[in-house]
Amino acid sequence: MSASDVLELIPVAMAAGWIDAVVGGGGLLSLPALLVALPGVPTATLLGTNKVMAVTGTTSAAATYLRRTEVDGRFAGVAAGVALPAAAAGAVVATALPGNVFRPVIMVALLVVGLFVTLRPDFGGTHAPVRLGPARAATAATLSGAVIGFYDGMIGSGTGTFLIITFLLVLGADFLHGSAMAKIVNVATNLGAVIVFVAQGHVLWGLAPAMAAGNIAGGALGARMALKRGTSFIRYALLAVVVALVVKLGYDQWA
Repeated sequence: MSASDVLELIPVAMAAGWIDAVVGGGGLLSLPALLVALPGVPTATLLGTNKVMAVTGTTSAAATYLRRTEVDGRFAGVAAGVALPAAAAGAVVATALPGNVFRPVIMVALLVVGLFVTLRPDFGGTHAPVRLGPARAATAATLSGAVIGFYDGMIGSGTGTFLIITFLLVLGADFLHGSAMAKIVNVATNLGAVIVFVAQGHVLWGLAPAMAAGNIAGGALGARMALKRGTSFIRYALLAVVVALVVKLGYDQWA
């Protein structure tokens, strides 16, 4: 790995941080860039490096959102607490199962999300919190954190998108508040995966800090832009990311 490789990947990390902060899916950009730039490095090591980068940018974005908007902290906290070990378990499984086992299912799920948001233009446009009883809220938060956390540790693409849609459906949040809550849980899922990859020695420490710095800057910028432009901006950005994710997953599956 040369200094030019590091310098070329920092702008990629910034762009990935911006995408992650708005709707999630920054790995769609950063992981392929790592694979192209460093073809001789084991995939698990690139995954670990990418997660170290991602957890810093997501934390930066989450902090920006929390300073400027109110969220259901109890629900997000429970989901995050469950998501961390679930993501760690997913990262362990990722080393044993090929990604093409899951891609068709994920593509279908993303297509359903894209069609639903497109055909329901009012969906996520208004913040109308739903009051759940303690038992229902705990169950919903636990299931959300477990399923999406495991998925993020194992595959990762589109995690932020799935989290946002979950919070919109379950809690009646709009896209802005759903995105803010998604960042809280995404910090936990990234951290859970990082723990596994670091323990296994799958991180390029000569590259990860530089990409993390770029990701933090991009994440903070993306969160500020989302807060400034609001729900409509996030909705269209989410649709764009869904289309890009489906195209990428389809290419990985059949190309």
